Amino acid sequence: MGVVALVPAAGRGERLGYGMPKALVPVDGVPLLVRAVRGLLEAGVRHVVIAAPPSDVDTVNTVTAPLAQAGGAVHVLPGGAERSDSVRLALEHAVRKIPGTTIVLVHDAARAFTPPEVVRAVIDAVAAGHPAVIPVLPVTDTVKRVDPGGVVIDTPDRASLRVVQTPQGFDAAVLLRAHGSGLHATDDAGLVERMGVPVVTVPGHQDAMKITTKFDLAVAEALLVGSAARGAQ
Repeated sequence: MGVVALVPAAGRGERLGYGMPKALVPVDGVPLLVRAVRGLLEAGVRHVVIAAPPSDVDTVNTVTAPLAQAGGAVHVLPGGAERSDSVRLALEHAVRKIPGTTIVLVHDAARAFTPPEVVRAVIDAVAAGHPAVIPVLPVTDTVKRVDPGGVVIDTPDRASLRVVQTPQGFDAAVLLRAHGSGLHATDDAGLVERMGVPVVTVPGHQDAMKITTKFDLAVAEALLVGSAARGAQ
């Protein structure tokens, strides 16, 4: 299988307050981006294309170089102004420069602790013939729909709701067509969905949380400590 993972990592991450791109913020001394790419490589992905902040391409090349030396091919290029721009640039690089690309994953660097088994489940589902696959978790909180004034409209049945994680997996031709469609959505699966392409789900994992705030960073640090303690037992 020609599997390539795209990592749009050009965001500035102001909410973390580190004064650096979010992807380069360290957790226990290791940048989120490095942890995310390492997880992809451990899952068997051989090519990872990173869309980095244009001013930090050299830095991203430096921090990811050891990963490439460990057996993976890491491609770094300047990202775009918006996440969708970065995905499109990375996707175009993959289909032009990496021969045999048939399956494309889109993964958030902020989901740095996604277990390799989730990555493999997404790949396997696309390889089995599904054009679009996303990992999900059940919604455990009650969700309300509200109007612009904050008044509750209704309460959706949470049994049919899911929280979406990454990596999202696609047939490469389908994702390329979606990004050339002129449609807009908050994620790549939504973009493909708007084209009428069915999107199927596989189980996600609680460790694949998205790190957005300082609180999330603290939770990630605690996750690492707990994992290390379990490994020492």
